[in-house]
Amino acid sequence: MKQLSTKHLLGIKNLKKEDINLIFETADHFKEVINRPIKKVPSLRDITIANLFFENSTRTKLSFELAEKRLSADIINFSASQSSVKKGETLIDTVNNILSMKVDIVVMRHPNVGASVFLSKHVDAKIINAGDGAHEHPTQALLDSYSIREKLGTVKGKKIVIIGDILHSRVALSNIFALQLQGATVKVCGPTTLIPKYISSLGVQVETNLKKALDWCDVANVLRVQHERMDIKYFPSIREYTQLFGINKEILDSLGKKIVIMHPGPINRGVEITSNVADSDQSIILNQVENGVAIRMAVIYLLAQQIKK
Repeated sequence: MKQLSTKHLLGIKNLKKEDINLIFETADHFKEVINRPIKKVPSLRDITIANLFFENSTRTKLSFELAEKRLSADIINFSASQSSVKKGETLIDTVNNILSMKVDIVVMRHPNVGASVFLSKHVDAKIINAGDGAHEHPTQALLDSYSIREKLGTVKGKKIVIIGDILHSRVALSNIFALQLQGATVKVCGPTTLIPKYISSLGVQVETNLKKALDWCDVANVLRVQHERMDIKYFPSIREYTQLFGINKEILDSLGKKIVIMHPGPINRGVEITSNVADSDQSIILNQVENGVAIRMAVIYLLAQQIKK
C-alpha cells in the first residue's frame, strides 16, 4: 500500500505532489463512504486522537471530529479556553498530560507560528496542523484543491486568484503552495496593505484591480478580512473595502464567462461576498464543506497507517 512521504501533516510545503495525489485518491474513496446510508467504517477502531484547539474554531473542529467519528477512532477534545493553559500550563505540559493517556494522533490549532513543528519534535505522536497563526492551514488548502479538481477536472493549468486579506491568512499561504505544486498559476488581489511583501518571492503576481483579476481567473477563492488579527487599521472603512474588493452578482455577470467562486468560511456576507454570489450556481462553498470531511478522513487514515500497534 502507498504511504505518505511525511510522518506528520505540518504544512503543504512538506508535501510532494505524489502525497497530494495519494490524499485525493483516498478522499475519493471516503467521499463514497460518507454518501452511504451507513457512513462509518471501522478503519481506526484502535486509534486515539486528541483535538487540541488553543484558538476558537467551529468549522475546522467539527469537520475533524466528524472525520474521526466516521473512521471509528476514539476522540479526546481539548479546548484551551476551558483548560489549565489559562493557569499558565505550557504547551509541552498539556501535551504530555494528554499523551500519557496513550494518544496516537494530535490535531492542533495554535495562535503561534510553528507550534505544530515544535510539538512534532517533542512528542511521540502523529501531528496534524489545523492552523498555526497566520502561517499554514494544510487541510484547508487540500480540500480547496480537491474541490477545484472535482469541479474543473484538474488543477493543472488553471488560473486561481486569491482575493482579500492575504497578510493575515494561513489559508492563502497553504493554497499557494498546494496550487503551484499541482501546476496551477496563482495571483493574489486585495488592498496593498493586506498583501505581504514576500509574496512575489513565491512566484505569485499581485493584481490590485478586482475586475482585472476576475477577468483573468478560472477560480476566485475569496477570503474574509481577519479583524481579530489586526492591531492597526489597514484600510479606511469596511464600506470602501466592499466597494473595491467585494464580489457581487453585477461584477460576475459583467465578466462574459463563468468563473468558480470559493470561500473557506466563515463568510462575512455583504462584505467580501454578497449572498446572491455565495448561494449561486457558480459557488462551490458547500462542496468545500463536504469535501473537508473526506480530505480530513484521508489524512488521518494515511497517517494512522504508519502507526505500529
